[in-house]
Amino acid sequence: MTPPRNYDLAQRMAELARASAAPRSVEQVLLDVTSAAMELIPGADTAGVLLIGKGGKWDSVANTSDLSHRLDELQMLFNEGPCVEAALDELIVRTDDFRSEDRWPQYSPAVVDIGVLSGLSFKLYTADRTAGALNLFSFKPNAFDAEDETIGVVLAAHAAAAILASRHGEQLQSAISTRDRIGQAKGIIMERFGVNDVQAFEMLRKLSQDSNTRLIDVAQRVIDTRGD
Repeated sequence: MTPPRNYDLAQRMAELARASAAPRSVEQVLLDVTSAAMELIPGADTAGVLLIGKGGKWDSVANTSDLSHRLDELQMLFNEGPCVEAALDELIVRTDDFRSEDRWPQYSPAVVDIGVLSGLSFKLYTADRTAGALNLFSFKPNAFDAEDETIGVVLAAHAAAAILASRHGEQLQSAISTRDRIGQAKGIIMERFGVNDVQAFEMLRKLSQDSNTRLIDVAQRVIDTRGD
């Protein structure tokens, strides 16, 4: 007897959770997610993740084939399509047949020309600098159903958690680096001018205000003069 798909999903999510416990890059986690989507959603012929940043910058990652990257390129070229809409606006965007899809007048006929007929996209998250979507496409019309949407939402949540954890890690590393450089600069000032910790920080802060320069940049300049 074939196990129900919700059982398969539970098993796969447990595997993803165990894999995420080990130190791994975001790219590796997202590749696991798109691979799981291909396993759990039979209608999917390709999968990938589109990340959209400010100023039109974008990145197509964790693609299970070159086709996913090509489809992302077309969406960013036309500035329309299900992945863009899911990343920036909707939670789930499903297209049963691109041949009759009128929401994206340029994108739809372009993907039909390369044989793609249906798609399913899920918002990962929207942050100040980046938005993202998990995207599935099929060469068949009506390839996705409500159960596929449920599975995709769970996988998208896992992918979003990995991306946001990575962003948090980057911010933490940046904060540690900033703290360390300010600490180094304070130490140099304390040694050079015979002042205490509080006075050294006030000198840095005053230099920052007077020169209209970020505190971390002033601290770096002090560090750079260490050998003078």
